[in-house]
Amino acid sequence: MSSNNGDRLHQSGGASLDPNNQVSGWFVRFLNIVEKLGNLLPHPITLFAIFCGAVIVISGIAGYFELSVVDPRPEGAAGRSSDGMIHVVSLMNAEGLRMIVSNLVTNFTGFTPLGTVLVALLGVGIAERSGLLSAAMRSLVMGTSKRLVTLTIVFAGIVSNTAAELGYVVLIPMAAMIFHSLGRHPLAGLAAAFAGVSGGYSANLLLGTVDPLLSGITEAAAQMIDPNYTVGPEANWYFMFASTFIITFLGAFVTEKIVEPKLGKYDPTQAANDLGEAKMEQISALEKRGLKAAGIAILVMSVLLALTVVPEGAPLRDPKTGLVSGSPFLKGIVAFIFICFAIPGLVYGRIVGTMKRDIDVINAMSHSMSSMGMYIVLVFFASQFVAFFTWTNLGSVFAVAGADALQAIGLTGPLVFVIFIAMCGFINLMLGSASAQWAVTAPVFVPMLMLVGYAPETIQAAYRIGDSVTNLITPMMSYFGLILAVATQYNKNLGIGTLIATMLPYTIVFFIGWTSFFFIWVFGFGLPVGPGAATYYTP
Repeated sequence: MSSNNGDRLHQSGGASLDPNNQVSGWFVRFLNIVEKLGNLLPHPITLFAIFCGAVIVISGIAGYFELSVVDPRPEGAAGRSSDGMIHVVSLMNAEGLRMIVSNLVTNFTGFTPLGTVLVALLGVGIAERSGLLSAAMRSLVMGTSKRLVTLTIVFAGIVSNTAAELGYVVLIPMAAMIFHSLGRHPLAGLAAAFAGVSGGYSANLLLGTVDPLLSGITEAAAQMIDPNYTVGPEANWYFMFASTFIITFLGAFVTEKIVEPKLGKYDPTQAANDLGEAKMEQISALEKRGLKAAGIAILVMSVLLALTVVPEGAPLRDPKTGLVSGSPFLKGIVAFIFICFAIPGLVYGRIVGTMKRDIDVINAMSHSMSSMGMYIVLVFFASQFVAFFTWTNLGSVFAVAGADALQAIGLTGPLVFVIFIAMCGFINLMLGSASAQWAVTAPVFVPMLMLVGYAPETIQAAYRIGDSVTNLITPMMSYFGLILAVATQYNKNLGIGTLIATMLPYTIVFFIGWTSFFFIWVFGFGLPVGPGAATYYTP
């Protein structure tokens, strides 16, 4: 990632959607308008600084008028005030100033995506500079059809959600590199991977860490109506397993039929740095030996890691519950990302001669860090905004007010889920955390929809659609700055509007396609969303 591209993120430029290609009509004009409006926004760093100031001012006004909403969480719930209200907390006073000044540094250093990205990239830097990633990609895509490459990238993005950092930090940059190596537009590869990782966030073949988080919140909300109701982590597994393949094909379709044609032919002069020739070279005999050695290293590491996780009582399981869920293994997944790139990169580099001395390794890690200057500055302001927004309770107030508005509509048929999913998608633009958003909105939505006859498991499955599809178009998403930084490698003049306009077709198609699939699955075929999950609830 180039360190000199940060001052150009806000400009419009070469990645602008091209109206003179296969995609045409009203949709093209719509995307072009979105792009132009988006590119009128200031630099992302400036934008977050403005947001910080706006939150302070709005909190002061709302605090002066004592704005509050009824807290929908049950009495005794963590974080619930004694009077049962959610009050806006003003930062425009002496106490607010003390809070801002006292926490400015910790807001920044404690921002999770910052450490995650930097630590993971230390390992990725070794693998990249050794030549391992380039050789592995060329080995992977040689002789593979264009359609299969696109499907594979979207599918890999969805599956990577069991360790979300892996998708954002590794797969998205790698997908752009793969497309560029194939002579295709690198931003189309980035978009395909981003669509899988973030737009298909809730879909997966296996249960992930988000499943027990959401099910616990759903269960607590359901018990407001039925104190004996239980919701397990597997509540949505059937539906999410099937959704993996739906999102894979939808993502590949949008990439090849809308996004890639709309981007047009890639012009290498747009790149921030010389990306080299895009020609795919055959793997040499020496590179094959290096890949084989790296593969053996990965196999040995996988066996050793399995011994620390799989057996009962293994050291990296949760010491209290004995489960993998909530274990040191999952909490420390970024450390394993670092190791699983660094060690194979070292082994490969030793074989092919690119990592002969310790200084080669140090230079590789230093190079990966030197490209992150713009991202670090952006994270400073983004972390302050997230902290301010949390302190003031503005996000919770907006979420509850929106949920109350939906409840006031009084819909009781299946059509309520369309509005419900759309509402969840809208709230997701402001509250990026799936668990934080559901913790506030579930106590309103779950009891409301249970009373009109729908089971909590079904309600949660619908929520997960809305929570996923708008991840692609909100700058509030924690890794949005990283996606911008990667994209500007290939277009030094990339604008925020260009990225949003590029991802908007995925959001639209995913919303329509995934919601339709939900209706077909639940109300058409009458299938349960998970093992033993009910569709309807009788109060």
